[in-house]
Amino acid sequence: MRDSLRGHSLKDEKPMNKTSSETLLLSRDGAVVTLTLNRPAKRNSLDQELIGALTGAFESLGVDSETRVIVLRGAGSHFCSGLYLDYLQEISGYGMNENITDSNRFATMLKAIHHCQKPVIAKVQGYALAGGCGIATACDIIIADTSAKFGYTETRFGFVPAIVASFLMRRVGESVARDLLLTARVIDANEALALGLVNHVVAPDELDRKVNEFADMLSKNSASSLELTKDLIDIISAMPLEGALDYAVRVNALARQTDDFKSGLKGILKKLKS
Repeated sequence: MRDSLRGHSLKDEKPMNKTSSETLLLSRDGAVVTLTLNRPAKRNSLDQELIGALTGAFESLGVDSETRVIVLRGAGSHFCSGLYLDYLQEISGYGMNENITDSNRFATMLKAIHHCQKPVIAKVQGYALAGGCGIATACDIIIADTSAKFGYTETRFGFVPAIVASFLMRRVGESVARDLLLTARVIDANEALALGLVNHVVAPDELDRKVNEFADMLSKNSASSLELTKDLIDIISAMPLEGALDYAVRVNALARQTDDFKSGLKGILKKLKS
């Protein structure tokens, strides 16, 4: 299928831009773009630079006509272990205004991932903790191998999982979110699957194949339909039923006017007549 995505190495990737210190790498195979958090010695922990790079990458790729699917992964054995210790020590000295600015920076990154116009697959192995778990949760689909560990560990050290909670509750509901956020416990991939946090779990040697399978499946779907469907899910999930149906009617009408729909319909009719 996508041979260059199977087990591709970091040497095939490049920094997002010339000013990057290579903490975020990009590789492209046709319509599928893979973004790699590239701080393996620090378990791909987050600092201001990486947060900014992720935000910019998703904002740019979201409007890139050549990109149909985005895969987000971590270099080495882990996905992302949250905020880097030195970064946490730095922000502990911030005042209220500085903390609001910094918190907004993190929230903007998660929104860029969640609202990206292209489907986003989180490819998770090893640790996905705290903010790293939040990043995975902001993606559309989470595919993990059995080495993966998920946890919102903030309350263990006096922090509050405030921003990531908004995304977690939308994904798994209040009951499961209360469990994970209050206990700060770390769960394995199979429990994460049972709780609805993760979509698919495979053996480590099957992770590449499974992610490639889904990336290929998504890349074959209509780009405009995927974008409209992502918006639809995001918006109606917070609406009462009547409002959701009214909005869905408008989206349905809009979709019928797209070139993708018209060409797809012609293809179906042609097959039926043959």
